[in-house]
Amino acid sequence: MSKTTTLWRPTGPEELALVEASDWTAWPPRLPEQPIFYPVLNEDYAVRIARDWNVPASGSGYVTRFEVDADFLERYPVRRAGGETILELWVPAEELEEFNRHIVGRIEVVREFHVEV
Repeated sequence: MSKTTTLWRPTGPEELALVEASDWTAWPPRLPEQPIFYPVLNEDYAVRIARDWNVPASGSGYVTRFEVDADFLERYPVRRAGGETILELWVPAEELEEFNRHIVGRIEVVREFHVEV
């Protein structure tokens, strides 16, 4: 059995619906204005994006967790997008289909946030 790496992805309701339509096994293709797919390396960073960006933008934010073959991920250097724990991988949009083939198991929602009424 190969080693996996846990990744998180903050997402809004539209993207989450597309993941659900894939039976929780794949991320949807990027839109033309989205040249990079960026999963993040820790849950705290994903929570901040889902809560502080996705909720105001679309009313809901979700944190997903999934496993990817660790050997495959070595091709993507870890990028620091701010502070010490703000780490992400940048997967070019044209490589997302191959990236999806290396997801092990299902994508799962581990946290969700909604506009407070």
